[in-house]
Amino acid sequence: MSRPMTDEDRRRQISVRGLAGAENVAELKRNFNRHLHFTLVKDRNVATPRDYYFALAHTVRDHLVGRWLRTQQYYYEKDPKRIYYLSLEFYMGRTLTNTMVNLALQSGCDEMLYQLGLDMEELQEIEEDAGLGNGGLGRLAACFLDSMATLGLAAYGYGIRYEFGIFNQRIAGGWQVEEADDWLRYGNPWEKARPEYTIPVRFYGRVEHGPGGARWLDTQ
Repeated sequence: MSRPMTDEDRRRQISVRGLAGAENVAELKRNFNRHLHFTLVKDRNVATPRDYYFALAHTVRDHLVGRWLRTQQYYYEKDPKRIYYLSLEFYMGRTLTNTMVNLALQSGCDEMLYQLGLDMEELQEIEEDAGLGNGGLGRLAACFLDSMATLGLAAYGYGIRYEFGIFNQRIAGGWQVEEADDWLRYGNPWEKARPEYTIPVRFYGRVEHGPGGARWLDTQ
């Protein structure tokens, strides 16, 4: 007598086997294992679900980076008019699922994880919301970026990379307690730092006027 089906068994029955090309799935699996081994320096004996999420994110990001570089090369060659959108907030939400859909990789990644015995929904839930905003202004800015990308405009969004996002809430003794949203505590696979382009931003100080013009002194 067969055992009753679990929820996991039912989910696996809805696999996209046959819909994603076998060659594409094999390549995704190779890249996934490469990132698990060489980017995260883990193997299946010690890897955690968060490690699997990071390996998947880096695998998807590889496809995004290739397109990004080709786009930048096109901009340098054609020199189109560029749009620079400045906002204090960019509430982008989670990046993994959105990127897989936009790059037509979702079915292939779903099948790849199924073959590895991993759950796509579990890994998607591990991603932190990017703490770059807390409401309507940030969501509107994110929609502007999506719209400009859809239209193929040469556009960039500039904002602040906040160390902490909107607060987390818990209830203690019947009262709301606010805690910092430490969204970067495990790192962020979707960003690439450029420390070679660091520019100091100065605050405070005083202005001294002289024959040569005004000078800003004693800044922090």
